[in-house]
Amino acid sequence: MEAFSPTPPDWREIATHAEGFCCPNCRASSSTANAAWIDRRSPVFVENRKRKWQEFYLCQCGKAWWGWSDERTPNEFAERSTYNSEDSDLDYDSFFGYF
Repeated sequence: MEAFSPTPPDWREIATHAEGFCCPNCRASSSTANAAWIDRRSPVFVENRKRKWQEFYLCQCGKAWWGWSDERTPNEFAERSTYNSEDSDLDYDSFFGYF
């Protein structure tokens, strides 16, 4: 099953909404699921025009569950800040030879 397939898997119909973004049956994380599908065709718009999607998972224990994309726990890469030129120590004039 391709996570970004336009065709939903049959098991999503029996999925239950999970609290804590993990399997409600065995508490396994989404990264250990046997299959995943993201419903990218039906986003929900929240504040500041941001979108969230339903993410469906078929756990190793056989339980199908889903959670909102904004409920997912952050990974190590989400902690990185975005580049802000005002906070940079880089002197662009010196870097590009404009003295």
